[in-house]
Amino acid sequence: MSYHWLKIFESKEDVEQYVQLGTLINFQLRGEKIVVTKTEKGLFAFGDKCPHNGASLSQGFCTKKNEIVCPLHRYSFDLESGKATSGGAFAIKTYPIEFKSNGVYVGIKAKWWEA
Repeated sequence: MSYHWLKIFESKEDVEQYVQLGTLINFQLRGEKIVVTKTEKGLFAFGDKCPHNGASLSQGFCTKKNEIVCPLHRYSFDLESGKATSGGAFAIKTYPIEFKSNGVYVGIKAKWWEA
């Protein structure tokens, strides 16, 4: 699988300084709305749209169970797998994050014609 790696922070130190636990930060990257958050388990990136009814997950909140909770119907999703932990058999889109020597990056899958 081929990815476009897009820098979201200059360094791991920037993440530590600017991203508090449970904070939800919006990014628009390659036409996709992506939310980045930090929990006790690390840094996670996921799509901003709830698969149940389309609500903005960036308006929700994180739990101590490493989940994002939708603000509309309170469906929750595991931040590592994207799978629903309550509410139904839906899943959110997740994105890999890499810490490199020159910054912190989110990976967006390349389209088949870009690979």
